[in-house]
Amino acid sequence: MAAAIVFYVSGHGFGHASRVIEVINAILARRPDTRIGVRTSAPRWLFDLTVKGKVAFSTLECDTGVVQSDALTLDEADTIRRAAAFHSDLVTRAASETRVLRELGAGLIVGDIPPLAFAIGGAAGVPSIALGNFTWDWIYSDYPRVRLAPSLLPTIRGAYAKASMALRLPMSAGFESFSNIRDIPFIARHATRPREEVCKVLKLPADKPLVLMSFGGYGLPGLDTDLLAKFKKYTVINATSKPVGRTRKEVPLAERHGSLVTVNEEAMYDAGVRYEDLVRASDAVVTKPGYGIIAEAIANEAAVLYTSRGHFPEYDILVEEMPKYLRTAFISQEDLFAGKWEPHLDKLLAQLRPKTKKPDTDGADVVADLLLKALDKPPKKPRGRPKVKI
Repeated sequence: MAAAIVFYVSGHGFGHASRVIEVINAILARRPDTRIGVRTSAPRWLFDLTVKGKVAFSTLECDTGVVQSDALTLDEADTIRRAAAFHSDLVTRAASETRVLRELGAGLIVGDIPPLAFAIGGAAGVPSIALGNFTWDWIYSDYPRVRLAPSLLPTIRGAYAKASMALRLPMSAGFESFSNIRDIPFIARHATRPREEVCKVLKLPADKPLVLMSFGGYGLPGLDTDLLAKFKKYTVINATSKPVGRTRKEVPLAERHGSLVTVNEEAMYDAGVRYEDLVRASDAVVTKPGYGIIAEAIANEAAVLYTSRGHFPEYDILVEEMPKYLRTAFISQEDLFAGKWEPHLDKLLAQLRPKTKKPDTDGADVVADLLLKALDKPPKKPRGRPKVKI
């Protein structure tokens, strides 16, 4: 039986899972019989809705990410406390996973980008490849309370150093622990349905610009959506999961309240419309800066109105890099929650598009080719850190 590729995916937000799914889909498009395992705490429904093939999915907390109460609020102290507790027994966690790897028949490990993945690779003698645009030691090193957990950063860096290779995405930082780095293009989901078709299927009005509200799995529970329903110039789209207390059959595809249209994601996928189609249909996306939504906005040519997201070091890099590829504008959290979006959207959409050439967004295809090549040439007798020649 052919060896499998096993993905260990951070459960922090949806971005890590979304780009791994794109890579999995690209692998299955090339070689449908590839055996793939997924170990993650990201929600299974995201994989069930978007993976175009069969994977062996199982739930595992691969890392602790950052602790958030919503999309814009994080707890630095609890973040460091949980990360330190999790990584304090990383060796034991890695050793216990070797049995799972044997059951899955792993010939290659891919991590986006939990240190545990590479500790497992080292313990099992299986080559491991990192994929991402930032590392957790880089994130945590910016939090003052990390000094209270002196072993945390060395443990994470030691695990990363066991990786055979790192595939580094654009808008990146923190890859100093990896000795073998290859830069790759953006990984992004690309729309397959035109705006007119999306509007028809979801019954979206076409007489005003469309604005997609995108705040990932955490959402914005403090936002008064009635304010958005009163907009004069724009229609706001809010894609949500099934409301609590209602069965799938009871939830309509789209519900309109003034200028706000709430779209049920499960029903949307059942109707053949994917989230990237929604991004493509929108004139602008209102969001916090995150790699996944920025990459999708680039690929699908949507402008981005962004707000601050608390102390998360990736934010500064993304804010600096975004204008090279997109029309972008900032909205304060005060204006965001007060529903004062329209003046900011007016200025954003009045901007000229960047003059720079649109970047490549075929990173999933590039990574798929690299992983399949690595899978076909596993090391015969690894000693120390398994090597991958690509």
